[in-house]
Amino acid sequence: VEMELGKRIVGLKNVSMNEPFFQGHFPGYPLMPGVYMLEAMAQVGGILMIKSLGLEIGKYAVVFAGIDEARFKRPVYPGDQLIMELETISLKKTISKMKGVATVNNQVVAEAILMAAARELESIKK
Repeated sequence: VEMELGKRIVGLKNVSMNEPFFQGHFPGYPLMPGVYMLEAMAQVGGILMIKSLGLEIGKYAVVFAGIDEARFKRPVYPGDQLIMELETISLKKTISKMKGVATVNNQVVAEAILMAAARELESIKK
């Protein structure tokens, strides 16, 4: 949705009942699992990292290096629009640390400090 290279990014995810995780989380009471909220924030942060460092998209992968202070404040339901804002705490060479906040209808649903590393795809092949 918006991005300031090296500083911040805002992204959104329309949460659909068609997501496969809703079938088992929880039957008759579908909630978006917290780990998927973290993953969504990490993917948005990864875009900021790759673009800010000027790395070639498709040549690099952004991988989790750590998660601190993860908190889940409210449930996220099918039909919600998840807005994720990430601000850079530090960005050095191929390592980043970002503060992520996810909201639905301007209410915080999740937040965390996310650490990531950019790696060449060739280097992570088995």
